[in-house]
Amino acid sequence: MKKTAPLHSQPTGHPAVALLSELLDVPSPPGREAAMARLIRSKIAEIGFASELDAAGNVLVRFTKDKPGAPVVFAAHMDEIALMVNRIEPDGRLRVTPSGGLMPHKTGERIFDILGDGDVVIPGVLSCGSGHIRTLDRTLDWSDYWVFTGLSECQLRAQGIHEGASMVPAREGRGPLVFGDPSDPFVAAWTFDDRMGVVALLRLLKVMRDEKFAPPWPMIIAFTVHEEGGCHGAKVLAHREQPSAFIAIDGCPIMADAQLKLDGRPAIWIKDRRTCYDQRLIATLLRTADMAGVGLQRAVYTKTASDASAVYDSGAAPAVAFLGHVRENSHGFEVARLSVFDRVHAILVQLLKTWAGPAATADQP
Repeated sequence: MKKTAPLHSQPTGHPAVALLSELLDVPSPPGREAAMARLIRSKIAEIGFASELDAAGNVLVRFTKDKPGAPVVFAAHMDEIALMVNRIEPDGRLRVTPSGGLMPHKTGERIFDILGDGDVVIPGVLSCGSGHIRTLDRTLDWSDYWVFTGLSECQLRAQGIHEGASMVPAREGRGPLVFGDPSDPFVAAWTFDDRMGVVALLRLLKVMRDEKFAPPWPMIIAFTVHEEGGCHGAKVLAHREQPSAFIAIDGCPIMADAQLKLDGRPAIWIKDRRTCYDQRLIATLLRTADMAGVGLQRAVYTKTASDASAVYDSGAAPAVAFLGHVRENSHGFEVARLSVFDRVHAILVQLLKTWAGPAATADQP
């Protein structure tokens, strides 16, 4: 029988994949986004723009000078789903609880990087015991798991690992992998959420620099903290800045209540568990996508939410929208068409070049 060759990532110089790979190098659990913020700010500086770090830890790029009115905020969050230590056993086993929507069946027994005090990072193996003796008569939860480090409780504490230490899957298991038909390949990685939103906004900034344009309306491009589990950074930002519109750039999971297709088309959210999105902004994005030659899918969700809907739910913006890439295996080893990232990019560039702004949108019936 002919042996199948090992699956390797296809070579690609695609800017989205290159940026994604750099972002995957940096652990960024909720509450520990500082390293990601430093990387993003360095990328913004390389592009040629100034950025600021607000009191919440959000990274902001402002285009508001000499432009009257409240800004439009485009936001992607910097944090990723993770685990947190909630108890250290005397034998050194770490008991964990999720930060965000990380579920045991999505991870399997794998290596995690455990983030302790300062720059301390040690490896551990997420463990569930022997498969030879266990009878699975129920769904496992996090109480059935522990992280094996090979160190005692005293050794762990001496190295700066305490209750509250965060952990994420180790870098070698994150990807990205480019595979499938080379003419229309797929990309896979341990959660695009929301590194690909960050990639989209960094690519947008680069085009603004290269083509020397900015919208006629005030704008803030924001990279926010702690979306997973609370959307805290986005809410702090929106309550302070009072934007005229808040548009989240994130991923669109394929779910039972949102039968999206993995065909390269991005999607917009019409409703999620918190709110209905602004119909005028939805119409604007649909028209803009048509102008960019990009088809858009529509998603209605009952069990998920976003920075944008959290901002609207908290009363911090009069209008919100959501644009993003469609992905399979959400909150796991996610898969998307490579083309979807270029199409999100095309819509954003077209929007900044042609949209008259929220004031004009408000006049529409």
